Amino acid sequence: MFWFRRSMRNLMIDDRGDVPGWVLITLMTAGLVLLIWAVAGPALSGVFDEAIQRVTSF
Repeated sequence: MFWFRRSMRNLMIDDRGDVPGWVLITLMTAGLVLLIWAVAGPALSGVFDEAIQRVTSF
């Protein structure tokens, strides 16, 4: 049981984590969102405008 407490204490002390990995994931996600938004934005805007026109024409 002593080895378990010692390993848990070592894990709690070493709390640096994988910062470069999380930064890379965050930047890649933001890039994908911007790319998808740039490609699909005009099409989605057209769909939205058409839907609003159909609703207001009643």
